[in-house]
Amino acid sequence: MASDGTESPARTDRLMEEAVSPGNLIEAMRRVKQNRGSPGIDGMTVYELEGYVTENWPDMRRQLLEGTYKPQPVRRMEIPKPSGGTRKLGIPTVLDRLVQQLLLHVLQKRLDPTFSDSSYGFRPGRSAKQAVERAQGYIGEGRHWVVDIDLERFFDQVNHDRLMCLLANRVKDKRVLKTVRAFLNAGVMENGLVSPTDEGTPQGGPLSPLLSNLVLDELDKELERRGHKFVRYADDCNIYVKSERAGKRVMETIVRFLGRKLRLKVNPRKSAVDKVSNRKFLGFSFQAGERVKRRIAPQAMARFKARVHKMTRRASGKNIERMVRELAVYMRGWIGYFGFCETRGVLEKLDSWIRRRLRCVLWKQWKTPKNRYKELVNRTVNNVEAARTAGSSKGPWHMSMNRAMSFALPVSYFDQLGLPRLAAR
Repeated sequence: MASDGTESPARTDRLMEEAVSPGNLIEAMRRVKQNRGSPGIDGMTVYELEGYVTENWPDMRRQLLEGTYKPQPVRRMEIPKPSGGTRKLGIPTVLDRLVQQLLLHVLQKRLDPTFSDSSYGFRPGRSAKQAVERAQGYIGEGRHWVVDIDLERFFDQVNHDRLMCLLANRVKDKRVLKTVRAFLNAGVMENGLVSPTDEGTPQGGPLSPLLSNLVLDELDKELERRGHKFVRYADDCNIYVKSERAGKRVMETIVRFLGRKLRLKVNPRKSAVDKVSNRKFLGFSFQAGERVKRRIAPQAMARFKARVHKMTRRASGKNIERMVRELAVYMRGWIGYFGFCETRGVLEKLDSWIRRRLRCVLWKQWKTPKNRYKELVNRTVNNVEAARTAGSSKGPWHMSMNRAMSFALPVSYFDQLGLPRLAAR
């Protein structure tokens, strides 16, 4: 390994041979099929990929070894952002995704060890949870102010010449460099028209996260040189300081560095110097005090409740069993990440709210006073209480907290349906 942390040229001038090796091809094929994804502009699906490659691999391998492989333009599509608005996503063909995966396997092994210890996004063995814990540790040291940097349209702004220069400093195989450059310049198809791309790394390809980390490693190294305590996850970077004054000074100098050195713009609307309790990081916020606690950020909480609200609409026409099955899948995924919070009481309240939503659904589905009486009695509610409850003119939300409904539909009932408990951990 070279003394500056870059890869020795002697070990990176024949990477393409490693990229097209049989073992690497098998692993890359497995990853592409596992990730699924939509077809690119040629319409080929991941299920057709293996048959095509089996028949055409000798020619593809030759092109890659000669450095003549030509990627196709990516298919542009827009996906909604959790915070509102849309993000443009580039969908490469599955064949191009395979080639990117071949390159990713050999490049990541060389590049990742050179990256900063404070970088966590899209790196093997690293996770968003680790990034949140690292941030929490800095806050626990008394750094209660954060310089929250949001890069404006980062993936669209990356300068190709600068990116290729950074890559060439670490990789000497010109065929790999030429192929990566071909992917960057492949163009975009939108509404049937192909447009050239002279900057940016299209989100959606396997190589994009690695190349983005390569660009932002310059920011990481600059922050380390200045002795800052920071955490970066992809293009989300938080620097932790002890005072507002220090934060403003850091913000000013880093904005200048990003603009002049990396040619990247900071989004002034989303970036700020603020107390850590007022900002969110990767879906979490922090409650500073004698002991710093991580909690679910209000924005993440609002998105969760909106999704559950939509999935438990009383007019959806789904029976309760199907509704709970679908809800359970979403809840397990959500708690797999946000169960990492340290505010158990919040999860208990969410559990109670979800069960109340489901009681509303059943009250609505029972429809008539006669049927509601029957359902309550069948669930061992006494006749007098069942009659009084079934005849109520109050709305479903009010009735979901009714004593008879809570008795008829207890927590154990929802457990038996398979509804997970968010606070069970």
